[in-house]
Amino acid sequence: MSTLYLVPTPLDHGCEPQTPLADVLPQGTTAVAARLSHWICENAKSCRAFLKRVQAVQPLAAPLPAQHIHQLPRAAHKQGDHGGADGASAFDPQPLIAAAQAGHDVGLLSEAGMPAVADPGSAVVRAAHALGMTVAPLVGPVSILLALAASGLNGQNFAFVGYLPQEAAARRERIRQLETLARQNGQTQLFIETPYRNAALWQALLQTLGPETRLAVHSGLTLPAARSHAARVADWRATQDPAAWQQALALPAIFAIGK
Repeated sequence: MSTLYLVPTPLDHGCEPQTPLADVLPQGTTAVAARLSHWICENAKSCRAFLKRVQAVQPLAAPLPAQHIHQLPRAAHKQGDHGGADGASAFDPQPLIAAAQAGHDVGLLSEAGMPAVADPGSAVVRAAHALGMTVAPLVGPVSILLALAASGLNGQNFAFVGYLPQEAAARRERIRQLETLARQNGQTQLFIETPYRNAALWQALLQTLGPETRLAVHSGLTLPAARSHAARVADWRATQDPAAWQQALALPAIFAIGK
């Protein structure tokens, strides 16, 4: 039976300069990626860009034009993999793993980080298990865990809650809900936003959270311009330079709150 490899990618998607591949992916992960020629990905263009980076350090088993690349449906990007109340997939993943059923090893790839974690792909993993395939996660950057480790917040009890609402009133209400969970249960709450809305979310957090709540912000993880800071909200307001953070938050970022 073939294997579904979960191939992590660098966290520098859309960023310049990019991090050297060897700095964030071990040789074993790169070697597996180089020998695969069948892919399921979040975005075909970024998949090819990743393979070009792999090719620069290790020959590919098949040239780029001969790679078999299948993109996850758009619905998985917008609505997630599991749309039903019973946790059923929002789309049929079976056609995507036809190559695996034919005996080919297949790589699952997201644009940045570990596929199927804060990114689509879990429905493909579930289908692979149902077929009796081996599912092999490879070693590489997982931004949520890197941020949690660098936050100083509770790493024994935490939740990743994805994106917060965009509308200001709904966002404030959601921030208050997460703060209540963090303070009552000691559960660290982690969330993300698209880079062009990072600064607005950061400002909403500083305006909404209580002064004793701890806020951790991590931008550009694994990049040369990476920046991390964690402190009480009162200290954020008193000591941090808003202009400097406005610039830092132009990069992909993860936010966490706790006590």
